[in-house]
Amino acid sequence: MLKNIQAVIVDLDGTMVDTLGDFEVALNRMLADVSLPPVDRAFIEATVGKGSEHLIRSTLDYVQKQQLAHIESAQSAIKSVAYQTAWASYQSHYLACNGEASAVYPGVLAGLQTLRNRGLKLACLTNKPLAFAKPLLKTKGLDGFFSHIFGGDSFEKKKPDPLPLIKTCEVLGAAPQHTLMIGDSSNDAQAAHAAHCPVVLMTYGYNHGHDIRATPAVAHLSSLQDIDALLG
Repeated sequence: MLKNIQAVIVDLDGTMVDTLGDFEVALNRMLADVSLPPVDRAFIEATVGKGSEHLIRSTLDYVQKQQLAHIESAQSAIKSVAYQTAWASYQSHYLACNGEASAVYPGVLAGLQTLRNRGLKLACLTNKPLAFAKPLLKTKGLDGFFSHIFGGDSFEKKKPDPLPLIKTCEVLGAAPQHTLMIGDSSNDAQAAHAAHCPVVLMTYGYNHGHDIRATPAVAHLSSLQDIDALLG
């Protein structure tokens, strides 16, 4: 199934870089700015992956429901006001700490080098805003592997919609069936299946609190350096 691969699309958070530390710092500084209590890493791990807007709204909902479950009308009013303030605060804090509390997963560099040595076209496609994704890849020394980098705001829709994958395939000049998607979540798998791209899933990433091995894929890998054996 992977013998005719011409290009590879790689997710970022949870696939190449463990960014939970960055999310934890930025989110909790944002919550402090709007006088709300912090969230723990377990909540963040189960929530990331659908874009920053979803992350912030989910975090505000979670914290404010805990505080104001018995005052629904007041909760709605605070939520509406807090989101705009929280979004601006989150952007500022994330840009300030981007990459400082994150680390490249073991095997990622070796895996990317293998893909590049095979002459495959590489693109990074993430739901993270492009203004966050590009500096992170540069800070971690990964940007040079990719001819194109696309974020959650690069197209009209985000993963799990197939549109970002289809558009990325077009830019890479490769048909979807000859373009491998490498990700860590059901979002990546759902988008890949709908776009007719084969997909390989990493077992160490973030999948909304569920075991990714239950999600259909060509393979489930514990290290990206193992990708070479799948390519024949």
